[in-house]
Amino acid sequence: MKANKKLEKLRLEKGYTYQDMSDKLGICKSYYWHIEHNSRRLYYDLAKKIAKIFGLKPDDIFYNEIK
Repeated sequence: MKANKKLEKLRLEKGYTYQDMSDKLGICKSYYWHIEHNSRRLYYDLAKKIAKIFGLKPDDIFYNEIK
């Protein structure tokens, strides 16, 4: 599963909206939307914050294994 789909799945499982995530991260809603839709670059510090919200490590969400 691609990272952006994992991210969307985790967000929906928690019942979070784009606005909820942006509020938790201290960024604007559109920036978060772009991250989730893979049209914005994601910096490691922000990846760590996102992973922390879900109680995971950044690699659990953003690392894609080649199969």
